[in-house]
Formats: sequence, C-alpha cells, structure tokens
Amino acid sequence: MRKLAKACSISLLSLATIAGLAPAAQAAEPGGGDIKVALQQIPGLTIVKEDPAPAGFRFFELTFTQPADHRRPDAGTFQQRFTLLHRDFAAPTVAFTSGYNVSTTPNRSEPTQIVNGNQLSMEYRYFLPSRPEPANWSQQLTIWQAAADEHRAVQAFKAIYPGKWLATGGSKGGMTATYFRRFFPDDVDGTIPYVAPNEVVRNGSYNRFLARVGNDPACRDNLKALQRDALKRRDELGAVAAKDAAKKGYTFSIVGSADESLEIAVIDSYFAFWQYQTQAQCAAVPKPGAPADQVYAWFEQVESLNTYADQELSPYVPYYYQAAVQLNAPEAYDSYLRDLLRYPGADAPRTFIPKDVKVPPFQPFAMADIDLWVKAHGSQFLFIYGANDPWGAEPFELGYGSRDSYRYFVAGGNHGSRISQLPADQAATATAAVRRWAGLPPTPTGPRFQSNTAGFPLFDADLTLTDHPRL
Repeated sequence: MRKLAKACSISLLSLATIAGLAPAAQAAEPGGGDIKVALQQIPGLTIVKEDPAPAGFRFFELTFTQPADHRRPDAGTFQQRFTLLHRDFAAPTVAFTSGYNVSTTPNRSEPTQIVNGNQLSMEYRYFLPSRPEPANWSQQLTIWQAAADEHRAVQAFKAIYPGKWLATGGSKGGMTATYFRRFFPDDVDGTIPYVAPNEVVRNGSYNRFLARVGNDPACRDNLKALQRDALKRRDELGAVAAKDAAKKGYTFSIVGSADESLEIAVIDSYFAFWQYQTQAQCAAVPKPGAPADQVYAWFEQVESLNTYADQELSPYVPYYYQAAVQLNAPEAYDSYLRDLLRYPGADAPRTFIPKDVKVPPFQPFAMADIDLWVKAHGSQFLFIYGANDPWGAEPFELGYGSRDSYRYFVAGGNHGSRISQLPADQAATATAAVRRWAGLPPTPTGPRFQSNTAGFPLFDADLTLTDHPRL
C-alpha cells in the first residue's frame, strides 16, 4: 500500500528592517536577544535540549502542550514534539512538517534556504511520542485537529518571530501545509507544498498515470515482467525474505502473514519505482529468472518484501488510519497480476491498521472541501510536482479564485522534486515568489539576508519525506 507553537512582550520591527531594505534602529529583541531565554517565556513550551548547529544557528528540541481535542479543552492535553532552527529574530520563519515524525537533525527545507530563515518543525499528532493518552482516534486524529495544532504553534511563536511566515512540507507534509492554510488562511503569508497528492475521489487517475508514466514502454514492461516473475517464485523469494525477517525479529500480525506482506510489496513495487527512482535506473531491473538474491536485493532498494512487517508498519498506522477515514488512497495497480494474487483487494489502507483500532466510515467530503477551497481561495500557493511521480497523478489545481499562485512540474522528476530542479525561468519565478511572500527582495541584499549553506547538507528528499518508502 502506498504511503504516503507565547507570551512575551516585544516590539515589532519595521517591515523594511525585516526585509533587509532599510537599516532601521532595532527594537529590543525577545529574551534580550537570547533565543533560549525567549523560548523559556512561551507558556506550554519545554526545552528538551539544545543540540549542535551550523555556525550562525541554534537548534533546539522542544515539546509544546496541545489540547488532545481542540474542540473540547477539557479532554486533556498531550506533548507535541517540535524542533527549532533559530537564525535571527528578524528573519522570516518557516513552519515545516513532514506529516509524520519530526527530524531531530538541523536540516533546512528548500523554502527555509531560499529565505535564509528560521524553521519551526513539528511532529504530526498521533505519530509517537506525540499522541494523547488515552487515545481517541476518531475524535482526535483528523485533518482539522492537526491544522489546529499548527495554528496554536504558529500563533505562539509569532510572539518572538514577528516577521513573515511561510508553511511548507513534502508529500503528506505538503498535504498538511495545504490543509493548515485552508482552515487558518491568515496564519502564514505563503504556502509551498511539495509533491502533495489531492486525492478527492477514486476515479482511476492513478492507474491511468501508471500505465503511461515515463517515455519508455520497455521500462514499464520490464517492471511488470519482474513483478509477475516474483509472484511465480514467491516461495523461493519468500524463503530469502523469511531469513532476513528472522534475523531482524520481524512479525506479521497486522497484515496477517509474511506471504501477504510479500504479495502487497510486489504489487507496490511498480508504484514505488516511479516514486523514488528515475527512468535511467530501468537498466538495473533484473530480468525474469535472475538469481533470487539479486531479485531480493533489487526489491530491498525499491520496495522491501518485508515492508509490511509489524515493526516496519507500526510507526505509520496513523497515516493508514487517515487514508482510510479522510485522506483517501490510490487504487492498487494490479490488473495484470490478478491471476497470480492470493489476497486480491488487500492492498488498501484498512489492511495496515491493527484490529484493535476502530475505523469509522470514510468521509468523502473532507478532501472535496479542501479541493474546492484551493480552487476558490488558494492564494499565495506554490505547488511543486514531479512529472514521473505517481503521487502527482491527482495534483492540486488552481482555480478561478486563486491569486498570486503557481504550480510547476519537474520534467522527469520523482517524489523528491524541488524548485531548484525546474528550468531556470520557472525556478527564478518560483524563488522570487517565495522571497516576496517572506517580505524579502527578489535577490538577497546584504550579508544578513544572504543564504548561508555552510554546515548544512544539501536539500534532499530525506528532510521532506521522512516517512515510509511509499509516501
């Protein structure tokens, strides 16, 4: 199955100062200019620890007290994990989420690099340890509740970061950034979702996309031939997978068996190849009949045959729950495998949810509401997609009500597509828009507002997509 922030008083700096356009006298900074002191003044915020950071930055692991249910303040609270990469109180701030867990490495999203800003990163509710106890999945794990988490966080941190704010994320994080903007449209000045699927309704769009993805029919045929070969040799490959599973202590109680895990992984491998590989890697696809160890090693790179072991699957149960209840999910692309399947129809979100978690009926209007709002009111949006990424089969569309918004596709791009991969003219337009929304000139002026990359890894999918191999 495909997977997819206080109460200290400060004086606002002038917009010109924040944008680096005028050398205005600076008002007193929060905490006397010490970010740690400023953070300690935010109610409900706990500094867990400060970690090393590149020169010119400070990096903190934090927890923030959130209501378990924003509609019922008496329903208890939980501690939500955050990290903060601080550069300058006057700089723009980027609210980032992967839609899953929060990374505790001081990396920067691409928008944070573009504006050379601060970055507040947050863990999505119900991804451990950011889960209320006792859990009430149906009331607490909704797209609105998660948006309200982000709203409280951003409003709290605006007390120390009064400048412009942006929201971003990739994949499920891009979806999260979009939903946040829908429910709280005035919290940020621009939203940059990367590779964010817009799964309004199951209409065959994913399967139509997968049937013609790329420009090499032979590559598609070779992938399908390998899948069929793997299912015909499931006992042979299953023995290799079982040996690996035993070494790692894997069990398969959620999906039901190692054999079912293997079958679903084989189905998903075609989708996963296009999600994270490039067409150039078609040459490495094993031929039918290749040695089992070679075939198994290929699947390990693309979609492990043990992907759905309990130990691999459990951290992502909140995603599957949301996919089953609100987010929707692509249909399985498996018509050419049907004669070899032992568990037809199993490649669906409910298969990956433990039986002790009650799953309510699907809510078809949740995504329809988001889709219509983006078309009617989605201003200051920048959507980035990869042309070969299956998750872009149903992209968000800008409509009659969209203003100052853009959507770009990276030619041949996969699920790690980003602004820097666009043609020069598109990348320049997109970068200028992000900087304008952040209150900055199109190009950096002065060392205080120029991007500093020293000590940081280059932007890559690991920051945006810290999730299961499928979303």
